[in-house]
Amino acid sequence: MKKKRWTPKNRLPLELYVFSALMAVSFSLLLFSTRSLILNVRDASLSVFSGVRGRVDDLSSVAARTILSVQELAKLRTEYSELLERVARYERLERSAAEINQENTRLKEQLAFSQGLTYRHIPAKLIGRDPDNLYSALVINKGSRSGVARDMAVIAWQGGSQALVGKVIQVRAYESLVMPLYDSSLLVASRFAASRYEGIVEGQGNPDLPLRMRFIPKRARDMISQGDLVVSSGMGGVYPPDINIGRISYVSYHEYEISMEAELEPLIDFSRLEYVFVIEEKDNDD
Repeated sequence: MKKKRWTPKNRLPLELYVFSALMAVSFSLLLFSTRSLILNVRDASLSVFSGVRGRVDDLSSVAARTILSVQELAKLRTEYSELLERVARYERLERSAAEINQENTRLKEQLAFSQGLTYRHIPAKLIGRDPDNLYSALVINKGSRSGVARDMAVIAWQGGSQALVGKVIQVRAYESLVMPLYDSSLLVASRFAASRYEGIVEGQGNPDLPLRMRFIPKRARDMISQGDLVVSSGMGGVYPPDINIGRISYVSYHEYEISMEAELEPLIDFSRLEYVFVIEEKDNDD
């Protein structure tokens, strides 16, 4: 049998087959590459968007936390101010309570002293000083309506003992003026509580200066010493006897003089004086 020879006419179908196969492969490769590109672009877009969204979320969180922090700080400042005011109020209440307790203690002491007095007396409170008065008089809140009269003696309870304050020199309806013991015009007949030697006590016009006791008999010089108590003698009818006045701080005398002088510190601290008692010499039994 005779073999059929390959001719150019027979080549066309083969080339067509090869071209078709190459086109199919190329199309497949192109399709795969395009799909990968689309996927890569989509993934890249998603990554970028996710990063931006995350940044925005972070900024939003920071802003929200900042706003909350500012609000919390303002709240804390308000609460701090309220706490400071509350503490200050408690401190004022504590001081007020302490002052009330101290006042009650002083009033109880005055009441106990008042109940033990054997003289008719009028309790009063020091309400001021009269700077225009020649004697720098003390002002008390009781007057003629309460039974206060001129030349009544005034005493006080202070430091655990009673002592002379002065005497009434002017009376009004609801207040009176008291000449204090340290006034240079005030003279008090007095004596030593132990030896009973007498003298006259007078002030020097200033509460910071000691009182002076004059006309002390010279023979008493061996009977008196520093720290001796001086009391009122009761002579003259103004001051009741044995009202404490002060204690001797210094004694002076000269050989050519017939009497001695002494300085004494008053038992009353006039800078702390609050309450006084205006008294009469007559007893309650009269």
